[in-house]
Amino acid sequence: MKIREFAIEIWMNEFENNCKLNLSETCVASLTIEQLLEITGKKETILSELLPMKMTYGAIEGSDRLRKSIASLYENQDPENIIVTHGAIGANALIHETFVSPGDEVISILPTYQQHYSIPESYGADVKILNLREENDFLPNLNDLKIMVSAKTKLIVLNNPNNPTGSLMDEEMLLEIVDIARTCDAYLLCDEVYRGTDQEGDGFTASIADIYEKGISTGSMSKTFSLAGLRLGWIAASKEVLEAVSIHRDYNTISVSMLDDHFAAIALENKDKILERSQKITRENLKILDDWIAGEPLISYIKPKSGTIALLKYDLDMSSREFCIKLLEETGVMLTPGSAMDMEGYLRIGFANETHVLKAGLEIVSTFLENLRKSNN
Repeated sequence: MKIREFAIEIWMNEFENNCKLNLSETCVASLTIEQLLEITGKKETILSELLPMKMTYGAIEGSDRLRKSIASLYENQDPENIIVTHGAIGANALIHETFVSPGDEVISILPTYQQHYSIPESYGADVKILNLREENDFLPNLNDLKIMVSAKTKLIVLNNPNNPTGSLMDEEMLLEIVDIARTCDAYLLCDEVYRGTDQEGDGFTASIADIYEKGISTGSMSKTFSLAGLRLGWIAASKEVLEAVSIHRDYNTISVSMLDDHFAAIALENKDKILERSQKITRENLKILDDWIAGEPLISYIKPKSGTIALLKYDLDMSSREFCIKLLEETGVMLTPGSAMDMEGYLRIGFANETHVLKAGLEIVSTFLENLRKSNN
């Protein structure tokens, strides 16, 4: 199997650990183990829970305790509709591996996480791209989608909230997409790793698994719940979907770490406290980013409705990679080039890191932009 290099992961691997200020971070400011235990009231008792653990494979599909907690994030899912994976990246890969074969037609949006079009391509699928455009607030044009689907369409892939734009499809739009999917009996995979970070309300929009019988939701502890180090994700779907997935999962997963399972369960049993923290960070920090962009003549954007990241458009005659390399080498501040997401002419910024990191990084980027402007005049 030949597959394209995973551009954004290569970028992050190359530079993420060598920058001074990371404005590429996509997770809500990561929790320490100490912070997690303080939030959940487990600091004094955690050892009594961990020390008796016998380090077996643990529950193959994820512990009942954890799957019950994950199911609580949905309106219509039971623990039996949940299977635990190695991060959302593992969940997404399993869905593509299970449902995509050579010659199948797959429709993916762009921009999105590269998994969702490069993996199907590598399996020999006919991948059609539905481009999300700035003039449409980076939301899908449903008339275009209606034209694209056919009797051969096996899978439609969404990402909501969207990476990297922060656009958000509401339930009404999702239901319209469901109607389109039903015309060709297609599965609908929605990568929902940023679900819970909406800028308004309780932070949660509808999940595709709750509103479509062939809807498949993937999620993780990484973004909204600030626990990427657990490497724990999940699939929420019908029992029939999970039975098909399990055949493939047995070959590459067996189970997740018992420790990851345990800490994820603790976190989700206290999800309200973690969500309160996450939404405070994302909402206050987006206001900081929005004010900054208002004062930067070379930068514009469509303000995110959700998520932890934004796609910045810049008015300079240079490639996004050249911009980011120059910024990194001269200042130590890290952004992500749009070229790593097949979106040349843009930059991805993460705004949900610690507030002092965001403020300091933006101040440095302002000076960098001013120097570029002067040098170009």
